[in-house]
Amino acid sequence: MDMIVKIGVFGVGGAGNNAVNNMITSNLEGVDFWAANTDAQALDHALTSNRIQLGATSTKGLGAGSHPEVGKGAAEESMSELLSAMENLNMVFITAGMGGGTGTGAAPVIAKAAKEKNILTVGVVTKPFHFEGMRRMKVAELGLEEMQKYVDTLIVIPNQNLFRIANEKTTFADAFKMADNVLHSGVRGITDLITMPGLINLDFADIRTVMSEMGKAMMGTGEADGENRAIKAAENAISNPLLDNSSMKGAKGVLINITGGADMTLFEVDEAANRIREEVDGEANIIFGSAFNADLEGKIRVSVVATGIDSEHFIKRTKPDVNYQKPENIITKPQAIDTTTYANDSETESEEQQQTSNAFIAPKPAEPEEYEFQNLVNDQEEDAEDNASFEHTQPTAEASTDKTKEAKPFSLFSKVTSSFAHKNTSNDEKSQKQPSKEDLFDIPAFLRRKGNQ
Repeated sequence: MDMIVKIGVFGVGGAGNNAVNNMITSNLEGVDFWAANTDAQALDHALTSNRIQLGATSTKGLGAGSHPEVGKGAAEESMSELLSAMENLNMVFITAGMGGGTGTGAAPVIAKAAKEKNILTVGVVTKPFHFEGMRRMKVAELGLEEMQKYVDTLIVIPNQNLFRIANEKTTFADAFKMADNVLHSGVRGITDLITMPGLINLDFADIRTVMSEMGKAMMGTGEADGENRAIKAAENAISNPLLDNSSMKGAKGVLINITGGADMTLFEVDEAANRIREEVDGEANIIFGSAFNADLEGKIRVSVVATGIDSEHFIKRTKPDVNYQKPENIITKPQAIDTTTYANDSETESEEQQQTSNAFIAPKPAEPEEYEFQNLVNDQEEDAEDNASFEHTQPTAEASTDKTKEAKPFSLFSKVTSSFAHKNTSNDEKSQKQPSKEDLFDIPAFLRRKGNQ
């Protein structure tokens, strides 16, 4: 008797049930489907006859109420039915939406049961939209952590990434079908490698080698026709916009399936395989297969499963490297100052006072106390100069004998009041001899006080 590889897909919760329905509608063959849910009404809409009512006694078919602990207890209550469904399976895909009650709580329990039966277990789960709130996102993250403990490979699809491929006319239902297509394409790519005839066939042991105990992963499928169809299909496969910001750079294992019609050439297979190989580490374990499919005449389809992606490469696109430099003239808040810079500043302090044009080279953030102290010193020095300027305008004997004192613009307020000083010196001599009330308002208060002493 021939040994046939049996693959099962378990849709857990509302999102998982919908994913299973979409895969059945797409006529995916060679796979057995199960729908598991705490909500009896939602379970009635499943397109598969393999239905498991989770926690019929504890939830009474009314759902988990967005409580993961209820979903977990329901799965444990129905464990005998779940184990019976997994009998004779070689590989299990568990799909669920993280953030709710049933998917978040029950999916890890089902994954643990499959793992204990030595079944190759792959999780394909979604994360909530941003508009669903932080609480639901936190619940989803906890569910992902629990899920990762028991699956061989985990693929994460953030619902928020649907906005990358949707437009204002994309319906809500169509958007979720796009996400479900990731699971559909991944399962189909694996089943095609095992069941489809071709030049290079793979057995299930090859697939287990790439996917067993590999942690986070990514799946991608690309299809193209026309000129350069092989390269285009490969590039579409490795740049799936829906996945959780993953990169193939750190992958430890890569499964490549290139499928086409009878017109697919050896050179095209070589082009597609090498394009994918360029993206992964040279030490990665690459397992390659190629199959024929009469339905793909004139087209080439490339499916990729990259496993063992470490956290560094998994979040690489979450925070893109931006070579941003702050403008030099913007000082945000006082920070610790380099002692070397301070030493250089103290050596050139006298030069800066004499050469104001070269003084502003690279501003440094000064501590508030030191900045106020420096202003006080400048005020005292400039008060003497300003007194001299004020006395120069009075027709006294002392002013006529001491001609070395000249009026200077205010250095502390050079950007504001130097224009006033220049304007006043160019006015009529009469206005300089006796400042009017209007002019007095133009002069800073501390100068008026010194002038009246």
